Amino acid sequence: MRNQGLNQLTLKGELLRKLTHIFALVIPLGYYFLQLNKLEALEIMIPIALGMIIIDIARLRQWRLWHFLRGVMAPIIREHELKGDFTGASYILITSCFVIAMFSKPVALASLAFIMAGDPPAAIIGRKFGCHRFKNKSLEGSLAFLVVAVLVALAAPDLPLMLGLIGAVAATITEALSFNVDDNATAPLVSGLIMELLTVALYS
Repeated sequence: MRNQGLNQLTLKGELLRKLTHIFALVIPLGYYFLQLNKLEALEIMIPIALGMIIIDIARLRQWRLWHFLRGVMAPIIREHELKGDFTGASYILITSCFVIAMFSKPVALASLAFIMAGDPPAAIIGRKFGCHRFKNKSLEGSLAFLVVAVLVALAAPDLPLMLGLIGAVAATITEALSFNVDDNATAPLVSGLIMELLTVALYS
């Protein structure tokens, strides 16, 4: 997420933040390899999402719980999050619950993997090599996102390649244009909705 407050983070902080995105791939991978159905996946994800929301509220309200977690989380929190927004972790966990509940399993897997795998290289390449900028994003970062999203589409199980490629493009465009809304939420939801609608229209 090449978002507001990007320059606030050191390169080390940016890398640590993006490691959380890569770790989040355990969500679609677990959903697939553990052969979970929607209900089983939601039974796992909803408590985790609620736990992260509580941590974010503790941070925003300066509850005692936050003082125990400050040393771990403070270095990877962006400026807009410090000013009152939830962290990207809360957004991606909440969005994962909605995506799993709303979409078929192949679509959910791909739409979540697009942002989780695509955002880290987009942010790092955009920060290091981004020359053609639009607001707080860069063309170079978006191209990096697209390359990874296409790779996800090629590897996505049980998803027609055409749908996966359309979803990859949709996720890239949505991530690039999500200036004032967290792209951890918008990219999976928009790309997932497009793929789901096309699945119904073309394959039902």
